[in-house]
Amino acid sequence: MNVVATELPEVFLIEPKVSADDRGFFMETYHFQRYKEVGIPRPFLQDSMSRSRRGVLRGLHLQNPSSQGKLVTTLRGAVLDVAVDVRVGSPNFGRYVAVELSEENRRQLWVPRGFAHGFLVLSEAADFFYKCDELYSPRDEVSIRWNDPEIGVDWGASDPALSPKDAAAPLLAQVTNLPIYGKV
Repeated sequence: MNVVATELPEVFLIEPKVSADDRGFFMETYHFQRYKEVGIPRPFLQDSMSRSRRGVLRGLHLQNPSSQGKLVTTLRGAVLDVAVDVRVGSPNFGRYVAVELSEENRRQLWVPRGFAHGFLVLSEAADFFYKCDELYSPRDEVSIRWNDPEIGVDWGASDPALSPKDAAAPLLAQVTNLPIYGKV
């Protein structure tokens, strides 16, 4: 596999080795020891999947204090995937990484604990897969407004389809229960 650095040192892309021929392809999507060696230290406890139509934006979400690291990929379709550093005291607080994940590029993005995550569906539909290193905890869920001008994500969409929760999410500056840099 190939590990690709991003502008945020804790967030990185993984390009799995793909073996393909006229029958199709095979790839290893996770191997504990290899992924640990590249910086994903914990085992995964939960897998989740969502299907969304074009123009749906999910996010920006995280959990605190029961933080989750997420290894994400798109099984079908294409998304613009975003990770935002929201750890109070981080030198990269409020900065983000945005990458396209698709069934064609087969890339994975590592979104570490303490980062908010979201994605916008670019294709007709997308099946999005998450490997999480902590269980989902509704009471620890935190949402941040997708179009917060202080973060400034260029989603390439001005009117995405949002859940009621995401539409009403507060700005980053209004969120009081953010993770602390060095403690997640």
